[in-house]
Amino acid sequence: MEQPRLFVVKKDGRREQYSREKMLGGLRKACEKRPISDSQLETVAADLERDFFARGENEVPSTTVGEKVMEALKNLDPVAYIRFASVYRSFRDVESFREELSALLSK
Repeated sequence: MEQPRLFVVKKDGRREQYSREKMLGGLRKACEKRPISDSQLETVAADLERDFFARGENEVPSTTVGEKVMEALKNLDPVAYIRFASVYRSFRDVESFREELSALLSK
């Protein structure tokens, strides 16, 4: 059975069809030169995708996608998490980066 179409709603209101390859691309970039196998990234993407489709809706906010990816990366590899978070959260300066790193280390 084919899964229903899922759209990601961007912050500016645009809708973009969900792309597993786009999500995997972001995961791969965050995990570049880290000891993470492609199989692990495929598993993360499949788990996230399953969660998105299980919502029973045909749209998911991009903020939800980003937060879920960060959560998965935090559990997989802290360095990959910080890399992704620094781009996703658009750290403005070193202090923003330091605050996120401190929060990660305090857990």
